[in-house]
Amino acid sequence: MSSEVLPPAQPAFILRGHSAHVQALHFTSGNTRLLTADADGWVVSWNLSFKRPVAVWKAHANAILGLGSWLQDRIITHGRDNKLAVWQLGPSEEDSMAKTLPIDGPAQPTPQPWLLHVLTVNTLNFCSFAMCYDGLPQPLPNLEGSEEKKPVFPILIAVPNTIDSGGIDIYHLPLESRAAVIHSDRDVTTGMVMALDIQAETTRIQVAVGYESGHTMVFVQSDPGASFQKLYVAQPHSQPILSIAIFPSGDFYATSAADAVVAKHPLPVMKGVWKTELKPVKISHTKHSGQQGLRIRSDEKILATAGWDSRIRVYSGKTLKEVAVLRWHSTGCYATAFANIADHTDEIKYEEMQIKKEFDENDESTIQRSSAVTAVQQRRDQKAQATHWLAAASKDGKVSLWDIY
Repeated sequence: MSSEVLPPAQPAFILRGHSAHVQALHFTSGNTRLLTADADGWVVSWNLSFKRPVAVWKAHANAILGLGSWLQDRIITHGRDNKLAVWQLGPSEEDSMAKTLPIDGPAQPTPQPWLLHVLTVNTLNFCSFAMCYDGLPQPLPNLEGSEEKKPVFPILIAVPNTIDSGGIDIYHLPLESRAAVIHSDRDVTTGMVMALDIQAETTRIQVAVGYESGHTMVFVQSDPGASFQKLYVAQPHSQPILSIAIFPSGDFYATSAADAVVAKHPLPVMKGVWKTELKPVKISHTKHSGQQGLRIRSDEKILATAGWDSRIRVYSGKTLKEVAVLRWHSTGCYATAFANIADHTDEIKYEEMQIKKEFDENDESTIQRSSAVTAVQQRRDQKAQATHWLAAASKDGKVSLWDIY
C-alpha cells in the first residue's frame, strides 16, 4: 500500500516591505510585533494581528546585523556603522511613526523613535550583538531622561572587542559602561569572533562563542569583577561558525557554520552539565553547507537555520534530526526567528467565553458597534500571539511567516 505524499508546506503570510536584503528578525515580547531590518539600515515593525507596518525608520547608515528588545518598549539595533542603538518604541509612540515601507521609496526623511542609548562597537567581524538580563535583577532608577519614574531592569550586551578581533566586550545598560572583557585565547588559534550568545544567572555570567576557525568556547565569570575562565572548547566545524544560540533552559547551546555541520554542546556550570564529559553532545552532518541564523524555540522542541540554498531547515532540539525543510524563497536566506511559545490556550478560551457571555446577556439592539469591533480585535490579537510563528528572512527582501509544530 503506497503512503500518501503530502504537498510541500507553504508560508502562512509573506511580508513584502524591504527593497534590500533582510538580514535580521526579532519577535518582541508578547509576540505582538515582528521587527525586520535590512542591508540599507531600515527597520520595520509589523503588527502581527494585521500583518501591516506600524513603524518604519532608518536606524543606521549601513546594514543592520542584529535586532533585540528590552522590556516592553525598547528596541535594540546593531548596525555596520559601528553603532548599537536603543530606541523607545511602545504602542503610544507608533502613532507618530511613518508607515511607508522602504520598497515604496519614502519621499522624505522619516521620523525616528526616541534614541535612548548609543554604544560605539566593533562591526568588522560581521558578528551581531548578544544580550541577556543581568543575573542580579535589581531595578535601577530611570536614567534616560524620561518623565516616567518606572525602574529599568539592566541588561548585558556582548559584542566583539574593538581592538582584539578574537576578544569580547560586555557592556552594561543603562549605565553604558564596559562591564568586562574576554581576551583572545592564547592556547588556540581561533581567528575572529563570528557569533555570540550570553546568559546570566545570579552572579554567574556565561558567554558562548563561535570563531572563524570553527572552534567554539564557553567562558564563565563566577563572581562580579572576577576574570572569565574558559571551561569548554571544541572544534566540530571545519569552516567559520555562522551562528550560535543557547537553549533557554541553560543546559546546552547549538552552533551552525559555513560547513554542513549543526552541533549541540553542553553549557558548563549553569545546571551541573559540566560534570559530564566536556565534548559536543551531538554532531549532525546535514550535507547542507552554509546554514546561519540558528534560533531555538522557547520550548526547546525545535530549532531552525537559514540556508544559503534558500531553504529553512527545522531540526529536533533533542536529537538534531531534520524534521522539516521549508522552501519558498528563491534566493539565499539570512535569518530566522521564533515567536515565544507559551500556554495561551486556557487564557484565550476564557477570554472568548467572556466575550460570548457579554453578547448573550445583552440585547442585540443595545450592543454597540464599537464593542463588536473591540471583541474582534481581541480575538485577532490573541490568535496572533498564540500562533507558533517561525519567520525567515531572505536576500530577496521578503519575510516568510510559517505556522509549524
